[in-house]
Order: sequence, then structure tokens, then C-alpha cells
Amino acid sequence: MATLIQRIKRYRLLAILLVIVFLTIKGCELFPEATFTLANDSRLPKWVTLPPELTRANASLTMNYYAVPWRTAQFIFRDKNGHILKKENGKMRCRAPFELENPPQGFPSGYPAYEAITVHGITEIIEHRKMEPIFYVTDDPAVWKQYESIGC
Repeated sequence: MATLIQRIKRYRLLAILLVIVFLTIKGCELFPEATFTLANDSRLPKWVTLPPELTRANASLTMNYYAVPWRTAQFIFRDKNGHILKKENGKMRCRAPFELENPPQGFPSGYPAYEAITVHGITEIIEHRKMEPIFYVTDDPAVWKQYESIGC
């Protein structure tokens, strides 16, 4: 009987340890570091395809940043009723956001900030114009040139 109790305690300890390891790795996906919504006047990333029954005005795209154990982004595409149509995980190309060497006038210090993110082999550059829960997809040649020059 004592041996049986020791085995149960040992397996219980192993189960607790496995749960802790699992939550350490996967738990971060439950809690994003930051969440942003695509601006209404921004184009959709190239990896997002609007279904025929939707227009850009009645669809939304949310982006979540995750920092642990590595930097990733998750995009959630929804219809006007909030139903999830698609989820995509992206790889952040740089170790940290980058800025232009000669930033445009009229932006707060540290902005605009850019993140290069790849989904399905397609890289898009995400722009944060100020500290707000909004993001843009940029096609600005100066931003792409800087991205290519820093070699993320």
C-alpha cells in the first residue's frame, strides 16, 4: 500500500511539472503583449484575401504581438459580426521595431515605428504611427529601402 501511494505521489509530481512546462511555453499565446486593429484607411496585407461576400468596410483585421519565448505576430481576420474567418501566424523579421533614419516631421518621438512580418513567405511592413491600438500596412519605398539596408 505504501508503495502504491509513493507511485501516485511521483506521478502527481510529474503531472504538475508537465503542466508548468506546458503553461510556460503555450501560456504566452493566451496573453498577447499588445493588440492592434488595422486602420480603416489601410490596405489589407497581401496574404489576406477578401471572400466575395465581404468588402473591406465590413471586415476587420486584428494583430497580436507575442514576445515570449520568441517574437511572433498573430493576425485574426473577422467579418462584420466578429466571426473569425481566418487566423495567421507571422514571423517577425527583425529583433526590434525599426525607425527611418530621417523620420517624417509631425510624428511623436520614436514614431513611426515599423515591423517586418512574414506570413506564408510574403513579407509586409507594419507601421505604427503613434502609441495607439491601430496599425497600417505600408508600401513606402523609403521604409522598404531602410528595411533592406538593415538586413533583418
